Amino acid sequence: MKEKRKKNLKVARTLQIWNVIYDVIEVAVSLIAGFTANSSALIGWGLDSTVEVVSAATLGWRLHGELKGIDEEKVKRRQKITLNVIAISFTLICIFISYDSITKLINQETANWSTLGLIILLVSLVVNPILIYFKRKYGKKLDSPALLADAKDTFICLYQTVVVLIGLLLVNWLGWWWADPVAALLIVPYAAKEGWEAYNKAKNINHNTAQND
Repeated sequence: MKEKRKKNLKVARTLQIWNVIYDVIEVAVSLIAGFTANSSALIGWGLDSTVEVVSAATLGWRLHGELKGIDEEKVKRRQKITLNVIAISFTLICIFISYDSITKLINQETANWSTLGLIILLVSLVVNPILIYFKRKYGKKLDSPALLADAKDTFICLYQTVVVLIGLLLVNWLGWWWADPVAALLIVPYAAKEGWEAYNKAKNINHNTAQND
């Protein structure tokens, strides 16, 4: 393995480790805030962050394998697994968010204000652009579709952060009870699109499935 690629792999692996650490914190805080405030948007955003945890951890495993010198077929296999995990995770998130949001719209449930939710949203507005930049940078350097897909996943999380923040403020300032579930539903099309793209990329990776790790 070339020394330059090895160095880039180490940086990318470290990036994924920090990504997992931050996202675990984000998941815990956003879900606590979401369920406490009965906010579909915060809950949906927190669940999307679980996709970030899964995809970052799985991708870190794939990068670690390549760094340890596993052969090309095993690298492709891990890359395909990573993309499939991302695709499946997005599908599950879309189903849950749609169900939860539509139910609250029908029942006209109002979300409560959450200072804790506001804090984690503002922190994410700073952290996520940094993660996106470095994931794209090293995804291109390593020619890694999985890392680039993970960067898109993080971009969706950034988009969601803005949408959820707006929904939270509209509910609190203007009393628009429907703004929270609508904000959550706006997450679904983007998540579905990225999940479908990850699935197609995984499907197009050719490798010997009979070979084991």
